[in-house]
Amino acid sequence: MTAPESGAARNGVSAHQSAGTPFPFSPEGTALALEALEFDRVLELVAGFAVGPLGAECIRARQPSVDPDLVRESLAPVGELLALLAQGGAVEVEAVPPLAAVLARLRLEGSVLEGLELLAVRRTLGAARAAAAELQRIADEAPRIARLRVPVPEASLAKRLQEALDDTGDLLDTASPALFRARREVHAARERLIKQLESVLRGVEAGGASSGASVTVRNGRYVIPVRRDSRARLAGIVHDESASAGTLFIEPSAAIELGNALRAAMTEAEREALRVLRDLTDRLRPHADALAAAHAMCVALDDLLARGRYARSVGAAVPGIAPVGGAITLRTARHPLLLARGVAVVAVDLDLGAGERTLLVSGPNTGGKTVLLKTIGLAAALVQSGIVPPVGTGSALPVFTRIAADIGDHQSITADLSTFSAHVATLRRVLEEADAATLVLIDEIGSGTDPAEGGALAAAALVALTRKGALTVATTHLGALKALAAESEGIVNGSFEFDAERLAPTYRFQKGRPGRSYGLAIARRLGIGAEILADAEGRVSAAERSLDALLEAAEARERRLAEDQGVLRDRLADAERETARLARQSQLQDGRDAELRSRERDAERKARTEARRFLLDARAQVEEALRVAQAAGTEAAAREARRALEDAIHAEGAALERVEETVPAGGVPLTLALGQQVRLATGGTGEVLELRDDGKAVVLAGAMRMVVGVETLMPVAKRARERGSQGATGHGRSGSPAVRNPDSPTEIDLRGLRGDEAEAVTLAALDAAILADNPYLRIIHGMGTGVVRETVRRVLAADRRVAKFDFAPRNQGGTGVTVVEFGT
Repeated sequence: MTAPESGAARNGVSAHQSAGTPFPFSPEGTALALEALEFDRVLELVAGFAVGPLGAECIRARQPSVDPDLVRESLAPVGELLALLAQGGAVEVEAVPPLAAVLARLRLEGSVLEGLELLAVRRTLGAARAAAAELQRIADEAPRIARLRVPVPEASLAKRLQEALDDTGDLLDTASPALFRARREVHAARERLIKQLESVLRGVEAGGASSGASVTVRNGRYVIPVRRDSRARLAGIVHDESASAGTLFIEPSAAIELGNALRAAMTEAEREALRVLRDLTDRLRPHADALAAAHAMCVALDDLLARGRYARSVGAAVPGIAPVGGAITLRTARHPLLLARGVAVVAVDLDLGAGERTLLVSGPNTGGKTVLLKTIGLAAALVQSGIVPPVGTGSALPVFTRIAADIGDHQSITADLSTFSAHVATLRRVLEEADAATLVLIDEIGSGTDPAEGGALAAAALVALTRKGALTVATTHLGALKALAAESEGIVNGSFEFDAERLAPTYRFQKGRPGRSYGLAIARRLGIGAEILADAEGRVSAAERSLDALLEAAEARERRLAEDQGVLRDRLADAERETARLARQSQLQDGRDAELRSRERDAERKARTEARRFLLDARAQVEEALRVAQAAGTEAAAREARRALEDAIHAEGAALERVEETVPAGGVPLTLALGQQVRLATGGTGEVLELRDDGKAVVLAGAMRMVVGVETLMPVAKRARERGSQGATGHGRSGSPAVRNPDSPTEIDLRGLRGDEAEAVTLAALDAAILADNPYLRIIHGMGTGVVRETVRRVLAADRRVAKFDFAPRNQGGTGVTVVEFGT
């Protein structure tokens, strides 16, 4: 069964772009189902988001498709558009005028389009060029939307139409040089004619012309008004007379030739205008098919943007397409017409597995059940029409090949046999044609007749539909049907929550539990007498009372469970807040610890700077003492100078020691400092030469320098500087250690040190060697990058105590070792 040509197709849009294949259901059944669902009203709602009438017409012409691939293909661009809009992007399209009749004339050889028709083409070309540019711009982000793009006729066509036509469709004087000349001649001829007529009018004797007379036009000729009784005074042709017949409109003989000249000029101008229109039409004719495609692109894009804007306005997400006969999942589904009215809609979540084919909704008559039926039916019909219904992320619907809806108001006590007969006729047609791909929606099944017989018929029909695999959603007030789910596989109960205390609906859907009618409770609240209510309750069957009691108990348990869950949620929220607070506190503490470690490192760097300054000061004093001793010239003066030097070195060493002992280095123990004797983890002992920022130490073990972690070192004695006179050759004043020390190094190893570190170690070694009266010092710096070597040579060159220095012989280290000799 094919769809009839839509209005969109008549205006240049193919039917497959605007409508799917309709249901292969009887025409009456299809019309009744979509009418009951108010499908056309929803289409009109979506059409309001189009920018042009043709895009809106496309929306109105949409019909559900039964092809799953076509449904997915129609929904996919809407999903891309929603993603673009969510990122702040936008796609625009201009409205285009109807073009089908214009294109039909354009395809006729020899036809000439009028100005308004050419103006429609010009507007279409402009809109198509803008639409194509938009589609090209978003091609990477939205490839499916970009597939709408078609080649647009060359820009020169639109430019030519722009130059030839004004915005009302009239030809401009500049449309062609010949037209410009012809219209200029028309203007000149008109001026000459009017001037001549005004001259004749002034020459008519007083009283011969009507008061306030002026040149006018009658039957296409320029004339002047003359009183009838003055007709003999003026020779000419009478073209008209006034309504009272008292005034004649005469073309004077003196102006006839000028009038003929004006007519000839106008005819030439019209002829030239026709030539321009013909030329424009002939230019467009080879592009008729391209124009049709470009026009269809604009309308299709308007249709798509309208569907996307609607989906975004209701916060919808594109649902998945389940296989035929598959499960149905709705997340936060809402009725589109209720949303449009601004009603506070309670969203519905519904899950029906592949084995759950019938949903029987019961409960009080509060309107929620019928809204649920329409919400499900509209969601299916809209999805299969390429329109995203108001559903949330995670929704999925199968494609239905048939739909049936029997929805109406059956609450009136005036229902009679004819009404019931209509329901039965609908039910018969549904039972005959339903299969696994059919959606059946029945409101108040079994109503309109005796409850016992109606319930029995409804139960049998529901069981039959379930066996056929049709997805059926039915509502009922009949208590006998509430137990059907327990008796038949594939049937599940559902209800809408009802506040028993307030006797008011909450409109929250609950699957798996039948609803109570609350009829007697509502009657009690509305003032029905207690005796009557007691009598009514006594007339309710025992089975009904038992079922109602069970449902009431189930509701009470559910309320208690909901309250317990609420308490648990509150406690969980409290625990999460406490966890977050502790995490923030831990993060704050980590920040404080990091700040303390940073301060420790800064203090250590400062201490090292001070130590280096102390060492440099000591060096300066040594040099000054040596200079004084050399200048004294006597052994006694030299000894006095040397004692002064020892005192200075002892004082500086004590100050340096205090600095080192008070500043830990990145976790170094307070008892570990420069010069500290330590035991190595591998055995043996060594002396700490440097404490580094990375938690490692440079240790001298015999003639070997090594870098080890400070956590592997164990202090074993006080510093070498505090060993007093052990190993010394004598004592200075005040118990200070002797200057000469046979343990003073004659060789140092700088490999692995930075430039500034090498400089400090070299200065210390020079001082120690000079104090020990060593004749030479070997400095091992390696060849590497040359930075340490150049630092050493710079220090040696600036030290006046150094007699000379040079690289060692090749067999003793070559350029990797510098040998220093001191003066006597």
